[in-house]
Amino acid sequence: MVMSKILESSQFIQGKFKVKPKVGIVLGSGLGIYVDQIQNKTIIPYQDIPHFKKTAVEGHEGILILGEVHGVPVVALQGRMHAYEGHAMDDIVHPVRTLAALGIEMLFVTNASGGINLDFHPGDLVAIEDHINLSGRNPLVGPNIAELGPRFPDMGTAYDPELRDLLVKVAKNHHVNLKTGVYCSVLGPTYETPAEIRMLRAIGADLVGMSTVPEVIAAAHLGLKVAGVACITNYAAGIKKEKLSHADVKKVAEKAMVGFATILTETIGELKKLGKV
Repeated sequence: MVMSKILESSQFIQGKFKVKPKVGIVLGSGLGIYVDQIQNKTIIPYQDIPHFKKTAVEGHEGILILGEVHGVPVVALQGRMHAYEGHAMDDIVHPVRTLAALGIEMLFVTNASGGINLDFHPGDLVAIEDHINLSGRNPLVGPNIAELGPRFPDMGTAYDPELRDLLVKVAKNHHVNLKTGVYCSVLGPTYETPAEIRMLRAIGADLVGMSTVPEVIAAAHLGLKVAGVACITNYAAGIKKEKLSHADVKKVAEKAMVGFATILTETIGELKKLGKV
């Protein structure tokens, strides 16, 4: 059933865009305006694609964009589904699995995160080097789908070190401050309590959010090379006294767009120069 859904979705998309995309991009809260960097666009609303769910969270437009960045064929997901909305794990990772069926070999995942590390501030960009999954959810629970990957996929390099190093190098060359850190995924939709943030800091988390990890697990299962970039949109609970709001998250992410767009676009350009895509 899962495989037939992936096939139906990918065949529908291929009917709109004949070029095989080489790079996939997942755009999180407030980062969707990156699609302005994509040239020769073909735009498909999620609701038009078989088995894609319509997005409901503000800042997640629910649009698939096919096009080019530095002449490299790319496919971007402008918005994602979240477990806290009540979606099944298969539905949440279905878009990423569909991108793999379209032919991508590497995936850039992005999100808006709360900063736990006291050296992280709103507006900072962070290359994700690893994650801690405290959401209680895993998209691979259930019978293994051998066509997608092994029963027990290795997660030691879920975030490809070579791809992350290239992101860091590109950021330095373009004078964009890109930090590195460990992302913790929680279920949500409530923001964390101050006590929870103290616990997360104690176990090694630098930033926290409610997404990304299911997609990364599915991508690792598929054998895709993955790089993650998070935008710190707020201090996590207990660090400052202000209340947290999704509207503020979007605003800060949008302000960080110049640096974010630069490192993502130029990293794709470098991958082309290196013959990786």
